[in-house]
This record gives sequence, structure tokens and C-alpha cells, in this order.
Amino acid sequence: MKSLDDEFHGIMTAGLGSLRSKVTKPFRNALESIQASEGDRARMEAVFDEAENPLDEDGDEIAIRVRGLSKIYGKHPGRAMELLAEGHTKEEVQNLTGNNVGLYDVSFDVKKGEIFVLMGLSGSGKSTLERCLNRLIEPTEGQIVVEGVDLTHMDDDLLREVRRRKISMVFQSFGLLPHRDIKNNVAYGLELQGIREEERLRIAQETIDLVGLTGYEDSYPEELSGGMKQRVGLARALATDPDILFMDEAFSALDPLIRNEMQDELQKLHSRLGRTIIFVTHDLDEALKLGDHIALIKDGEIAQIGTPEEILRNPADDYVSSFVRGVDSTKVLTAELFMKKVTDKVRISQGPRTALKILRSSRRSSLFVVDHDDRLIGMVKQERLIRAVNAEGSLMDAVITDVPTVAADSLMKDVIQIMVTTDFPIPVVDGNGILLGIVDPSVAAEAYSEGEAIR
Repeated sequence: MKSLDDEFHGIMTAGLGSLRSKVTKPFRNALESIQASEGDRARMEAVFDEAENPLDEDGDEIAIRVRGLSKIYGKHPGRAMELLAEGHTKEEVQNLTGNNVGLYDVSFDVKKGEIFVLMGLSGSGKSTLERCLNRLIEPTEGQIVVEGVDLTHMDDDLLREVRRRKISMVFQSFGLLPHRDIKNNVAYGLELQGIREEERLRIAQETIDLVGLTGYEDSYPEELSGGMKQRVGLARALATDPDILFMDEAFSALDPLIRNEMQDELQKLHSRLGRTIIFVTHDLDEALKLGDHIALIKDGEIAQIGTPEEILRNPADDYVSSFVRGVDSTKVLTAELFMKKVTDKVRISQGPRTALKILRSSRRSSLFVVDHDDRLIGMVKQERLIRAVNAEGSLMDAVITDVPTVAADSLMKDVIQIMVTTDFPIPVVDGNGILLGIVDPSVAAEAYSEGEAIR
């Protein structure tokens, strides 16, 4: 009887031990993972705290610096690199070695806080380049420096923390979790960071409000339109408060109207948050609308980097010219590019007689009036000045204050629309109302003719 009891006790003890192991092991593994993550986070923060962002020649901080970046797919990348260095084309390298050239000798800088667009046709290498920047794809050669830290040889644990906390991605396919409601989809990245539930849901709600989805927190992805799903994807990326946001064809799956709305929304968010954004697209209009700088990629190499205006006005070669052909430049070029210096203006303290003399000498039909800080007050015309002089009035009595103005970054298409309803040059002012220059009707005609010439 005792032997049977001992056997039963042994079986039960072994069973309980196994059960205890099954119960405690996941908790132990989770705890070890959290502890490791906290250690990696501290190590990552220390690495970036010690680093300094490189500066460009204008003294602006560089968020991402890429030098000599190449990606060769195949068994003999070294031989492929040799052939490329000798001047062989991508097709020739593939025929000779069987290797596919994803990227070759790519170098550029991305300023902190700008939208940098990678643009090219399908297969040009733009998405490969973006994925190399955070090493989702391992480059064959080259250097990637993010906020002063070289990511090229960073170990996997540290790189994982960089992806979790400094970089976020928004994909074309949304990638939402169908079994989670919107607030928990948005909070997913915070959950991976180990943020407690109450805090991550609070942050998720703030981000949902930011992208204009208030009221949809408890909805599920299947209940949302395509544009709303993309907003959720954007909110999820922003919730982790990344320094850098990667967007890969993020709006390509949307219909044109919603796509345009999302572009506008992104510009508003960028103005508010000031994040550095790498935006991949094959659509030139989208690139011109969003990009502070654009890198046009062909066969894994950069054909040209420049501002939208530089690429439109001075395409580097026939390939770039073929891209910009058909673009209405007035939808891209800004007032700053076409404005002239104001040579004839009057200060409010000078009086109506002085203003009348300046107006007649300039042979203009109108004259802009500014204060002592060059802040625009309004405009005067000859007949109003004559009335003010005859009535012994002040210059202010003659000023027309309801004058339409534009900002330096206003698109010429918008300036031209204003000109249709006016008979005077359009003043260009800064955020404080300082008069920077004017856009003449003749200059507007020049902008329109440039658009026609590009087409």
C-alpha cells in the first residue's frame, strides 16, 4: 500500500512540477524580455545622447546622412560592385553575374524636420532604399547615420530599440489588426514598448484626435473607409512619438479625392509636429506637393536631388525631363520665386502729399503703405490721395486696408486666381505682415508660360 502511495505521490509531484513550469515559464520569459528591453532602451538613449547631429553648409542639422549606399541581390555582390565601378549598367551586371542591382553608390542628406521624397518608377529602388535606411534590408556597402549615430554596424538588440522608439513606418497596405478596435490598434506600438495600459490608451486617444478620428475609438478596421484606415496607420506610427517617420507608398491605394485629403492632412501634421519624414512615391504630383527635397531614382541610382522648383526648372538630364513633362508648374512654383522687390512704397508717417508725389513719379496706379517696421498697412490710389489732400486729411484717410496678400510659399496657381479679381500687383508678406515683395501680373504670365513650356 505504501509503495502505491509513493508512486501516486511521485506522479502528482511530477505533474505539478510540469504544470508549474508551464505557468511560470511565460511570465519569467516576459520579465526577462522587459528587463532586456529596458536595458537596451537605456543603452540606446546613452548612444544618441552622446552623439551630435552633423550639420550642412548652412548650419542646419542633418537627421539622416547616407554615403555610398549599395545593395546587390545575389551570390557574388563583390563582382557586381566591381563591374558597376567600371561603368557597366544594371542590365549588363545582371547578364554577366546574375546579380540584381537594388542600389548603387547612393549618397544624400536629409535635414531635420523636412519631408524628403524618394520618387521613381516601379523597380527603380526607392522602396529598397527606404528599407535600407532602417536596415529592414541589409545594405551591401555604405554608411547610414541617423541623428549622428551610425546604424550600419549596430547590433540587433540596439537596432530593434531604434525601430521601436526613434523610427516608425506607415505602409500602403495599412497593416491594421482586424481583431483590435481602433484605440488598441493605435496603441499597439506602445504596448510593444511595455507602456502600461492606462497610459498607452491615453496617448492613443490623443493621437486619434490629432488625425481627425475622434468618435471612432471603439470601431474596428472593417467598419472604416480606406482613408480612415490610413489615418489609423498614421496615428499608430505617431503614437510612439518617433523622430523619423518612413512612409512607403502610403496613399497609393486611396482614390484621388481621399488621397489629396490625406496629403493635406500630412502637411498639417508636419507643420504641427515637425517630424523628419521619408516619403516614397511613384507619383510626381504627390512628390512635388509634399517634398521639401526630392530624390529621383533610376535603376538604383540617384538621377537628381533638388527642391521641386529646381527639378522643374533645371532637370538634370533627359530622364528627369521626361518625368516633369506635362506638369503644370504653377501648381508647384511659389510666389517667392517670382516676387520682385518693392521699389515704390510710402510710410504712413509721410503724409498724403508725399505719397501723391511718389505715386506720380513712379507712374503707377497704386502705392503700398507700410509702417516704420515695413509692416503692410494697405494701398493708396491717386484719386483717394487727391481727396485726402483737398480735405487736409491724413494719409490713413486715403488707405485701402482690405488688400489681398499672399505668403512667400503660396503656390502661383493661387496667386493667379487672386490676380483675376484685381488690377494691382499682389503683395507678398511674412507671418508678421512685413512686406517682402510684390508679384506683378506680367510675372504671373511668365509663370503660366513656364507651365505651358514644361507641358
